Amino acid sequence: MNSSVSSQHSHKRTGVLEHTIGEITGTLERAFFAEEISTRKGLFQTLDARVKVLSVLALLISVSLSRSLYVIAFIYILVFILAWASAIPASLLIKRVWLALPFFTGLVILPALFITPGPALLHLPLGLVITRTGVTTVLFLLLRVSTSVSLTLLLILTTPWNTVLSALSILRVPDVFILILGMTYRYIYLLLHVANDMFLSRKSRVVGRLSTEDNQKMLAAVSGTLLGKSLNMSSEVYLAMQSRGFRGSVVTLKPFQMQAKDWFWVSVFMMIAACAIYLGR
Repeated sequence: MNSSVSSQHSHKRTGVLEHTIGEITGTLERAFFAEEISTRKGLFQTLDARVKVLSVLALLISVSLSRSLYVIAFIYILVFILAWASAIPASLLIKRVWLALPFFTGLVILPALFITPGPALLHLPLGLVITRTGVTTVLFLLLRVSTSVSLTLLLILTTPWNTVLSALSILRVPDVFILILGMTYRYIYLLLHVANDMFLSRKSRVVGRLSTEDNQKMLAAVSGTLLGKSLNMSSEVYLAMQSRGFRGSVVTLKPFQMQAKDWFWVSVFMMIAACAIYLGR
């Protein structure tokens, strides 16, 4: 009996290392998959990055200003049409949006079902009453959040991150913010690679099961090593940028060039956004 209990505890201890490696590997795989989608032949992939940024921003504004569920639902359906035309699986958008939505937005909007005054729709035990106004409020927020996140994912999945940052210059975003966003993305990606290699090398050298104390020491050692590597890497990258002529401004090696189809599609998206704002008043 005692041996079976101790083996279960040991299995839980060793599961920490496998779980960490699995999470890091899964994050890297999702990043690779997102980069692969941006190279596919699709509608959004062929458009100028500035067109995509302006179009998505206009649609986001129309979703936030609209007071009609039908208008927001139309834009949400439009996102899936654009995703299909851009060779993005609909299941990918649904999973990335609706798997995380209940845990964050759901916890915030759940009380609105009961505290929003209005005609009663459903009576529950303990004197709780779901109102019709509360249900409408929840639907509005769920649709707005899901549509906004889906639009953002559509932009990110069809455009390399560096290109998105370069296109932000059209919105007059300061160079320092663009540099911070770009460096943050690359550092996270690079540190995930380093952490994954460290966990795999550590696991390959472990014989048997680790105790809780050994697991904690190993995790602390990995964290400290990652911190030291990140500090050294930041100074090395900055010196490398300086040696290559960086003087604080962003320079795009591949300049943007608007074509006829870019002007056409940006006009279409602007008209859709304007109509959505007008009809959703």
